Amino acid sequence: MTDFAPALRHLTASDKGLARVIKAVGNCELESRHRGSVFQYLARSIVYQQLSGKAAATIHGRLADLFPRRRIEADKLLDLPSSSLRAAGLSRSKSLALEDLAKRDVAGMLPGRIQLKSMTDEEIIARLTEVRGVGEWTVQMLLIFYLGRPDVLPIRDLGVLKGYQKMRRLRDLPSSVRLERAGARWRPFRSVATWYLWRCLEVDLPRR
Repeated sequence: MTDFAPALRHLTASDKGLARVIKAVGNCELESRHRGSVFQYLARSIVYQQLSGKAAATIHGRLADLFPRRRIEADKLLDLPSSSLRAAGLSRSKSLALEDLAKRDVAGMLPGRIQLKSMTDEEIIARLTEVRGVGEWTVQMLLIFYLGRPDVLPIRDLGVLKGYQKMRRLRDLPSSVRLERAGARWRPFRSVATWYLWRCLEVDLPRR
């Protein structure tokens, strides 16, 4: 998405709480963060799992250093000894996940960006979660930040849940089911709503 005006009009009109968040946060700056291949996006996602941004960036940088022009490629990854992956700081589980991802890419089993564009969100989630170490949340982030899909709501994302809790002034963290039901009114712009719920945690909200 590049023109957020229709999304902001819809979200502001459909949810007063979200309208307050939008006013407090300001312009939507949701944009794609990755220009490489699907393989490279998922490889980076696997490396970054359960790590702080700084630690993950360091390990990802070490991994990239093992490749010509620092471009991580599936066939070359499969040629690397496991000791090289360990030396880069990758755990055994992440090394195995990267190996499975690379094998699928080399075998032509991993859809590329063009193929993904012809698939529904649900089809993409089902297809990519077949890869070892790739879960629903990882694919939802791909849908938002790699493909720019407009209507994705990661209902198990802690930041989104906390943002909704703050927006609604709830005592307890809401359930994923409650968030999913509440998000029905945000369709077909739930990705933009998601971005604002993340940003909600960084601002002070007006009482009214």
